[in-house]
Order: sequence, then structure tokens, then C-alpha cells
Amino acid sequence: MQCNRPTPTQQLFCPYIITNPIKLIQNSNPTFPGEKHSFQIQSLDLANFQPCLQEGEDAEEARNKTTVTALYKALTSNDVDVVHLLLAPYLEWWFHGPPTHQHLNRLLTGAPPYDPSFKFVPLSIVAFGSMVLVEGFDDCRSVSWVHAWTVTDGVITQVREYYNTSVTVTRLSSPEIRSQSSNCQSVWQSKLADNESVPGLILAL
Repeated sequence: MQCNRPTPTQQLFCPYIITNPIKLIQNSNPTFPGEKHSFQIQSLDLANFQPCLQEGEDAEEARNKTTVTALYKALTSNDVDVVHLLLAPYLEWWFHGPPTHQHLNRLLTGAPPYDPSFKFVPLSIVAFGSMVLVEGFDDCRSVSWVHAWTVTDGVITQVREYYNTSVTVTRLSSPEIRSQSSNCQSVWQSKLADNESVPGLILAL
């Protein structure tokens, strides 16, 4: 998908919607530059994992957070086997931000230009049902990022990726309540982006 020529106020932003989901490369064809293989898959038994619940969090949300946390650890250590265990073979990927910041896509597919210096270090992880929101910041590039992962039956099936974007998550109420008020309940907002100078988006649960 190509962007139209941006105006100065657009700050080179183009929302990307990938109609053909990411196909993860099998282990016989390396996914990560300089990848290393791991034989620790059997120790990652998320199906029988008993999570430690935080206040207001149910067992499913805690389990989904554990799945996503394990993914970031695997990405950091280039543990391809665990990445393949956690992600669906075809991962639906949505992107909003400068095209040069498609780091996650390149990391998962090995597509050039891959920048090994960009590390995804989560600063906060929170779950709302099947959605797990992760926020981080790259100090070297002054770039904030948000990942909204969808976890289905213990497998990650979708990710929405946002760079230098203020993301607000709202919970839609029943049609009867919505007819009485135009306001939706805001349950989460990104904190690392400069809300006054970046685009803002709303995700509905």
C-alpha cells in the first residue's frame, strides 16, 4: 500500500492495513538475522500455567499477558522456536506511523532493511480480555510505540502497531446506554507519546 505525498502536518504518517497477513518463515529458512535455535519449547506450558492475578484482572487476561510477555522475551533473545510457538502462522498486522518504523514486520519476516539496534523493551503491559496492550519507547530515536495484540486460545493472531501515536482504548457499552450518552468509557491511554504533537487514534473493545 502506497502513501500519497504527505503534507507537512501529516508528519510522514500513513496508516498501513495489511490485507495479506504476515507469513512467518519456517525455521529452515531463518526468520531473524543472526538467529539462534532453542530447544526450550516444552518448558513453555502456557496452557497449564496458573497466573498470578492482579487487581481487577481475570485468569484469561493474566494468561494472555503471560503469552505476550513470553513473546517479547523470545524476540529479545532471538528464540525463533518460541516465537513460532506463540504466533499464528499467518499474523494479521496493522500499522500506523512513519513507514521507516516498520521494525516488527522486518523482525518477524527478515525483510530488509533490518535494524538490529532497535529493541522492543516493554515499559507497560496491560490486558483487556483478548487484547493485550504493550507500550515502549526508544530513547535513541525518540520514538514511542504501542502494540495491541489479540490472543485467541493462547495463540497471538493479530497485532496493531502504532509509532508516535496517542492511542486511547475505549469500552463500548450496550446500545441502550450508548443512546443515552455519546461518551464511551476510556479504559486505557498511552502515556509515552507527546499527545500535543502526534496523531491520536481510538481503539474500541
